[in-house]
Amino acid sequence: MPTPTTAATPRPATGPAAPTAAEGAAPGPHRGRRAPVHEQTVGGFGTVRIVPVDPERDAGLLHGWVTEERARFWGMGDADRERVLEIYSYLDSLTTHHAYLVYRDDTPVALFQTYLPEADPIGDHYDVRPGDFGVHLLIGPADGAREPGFTGALLTVFLTFVLADPARKRIVIEPDARNEKAIARVVRAGFTLGPQIDLPEKRAQLAFLERERVVLPG
Repeated sequence: MPTPTTAATPRPATGPAAPTAAEGAAPGPHRGRRAPVHEQTVGGFGTVRIVPVDPERDAGLLHGWVTEERARFWGMGDADRERVLEIYSYLDSLTTHHAYLVYRDDTPVALFQTYLPEADPIGDHYDVRPGDFGVHLLIGPADGAREPGFTGALLTVFLTFVLADPARKRIVIEPDARNEKAIARVVRAGFTLGPQIDLPEKRAQLAFLERERVVLPG
């Protein structure tokens, strides 16, 4: 799905802010399991936990994921570990952009990022509506991406998490326009394709999912 390069170079925020305890602030590198911002059990899949990225603790794991060939559309293939640490330390300082690790039971399986489009360069390329909420998703382990139903189960959890806030009216994504597989997947999930736009690091395909179109498990 979309590259974090855009999310890593947002417009200046009003001021840096680390996650609060209520947001599930991550403990130090050796303090065990982090408190999730969302936890959900999916029948036949397992328990999914979404926790804030701890840049120091997670840089090695994330570097391994984003530099794989299959993650080429994520836009960080040439990044070393220090560059990954720099990017996610910067994101961790913002109030408008957030990065999360996703666990299936106790195994990390995905990277999930959120952002406010009006505080991101993407906001210069389309008419941002009140309630728009941007997301990025990278499936971590290669074997997970090949498991039938894997991505669908994670999407259900992400949508539940994002739409728990009633102020979020429309989900916005912008995958690389060449990433036909990701585009087809989000269309199957109910997204409507918008225009293609030229961002500094890629030509992107905008896609939107209206809150009213999402049917979540009871």
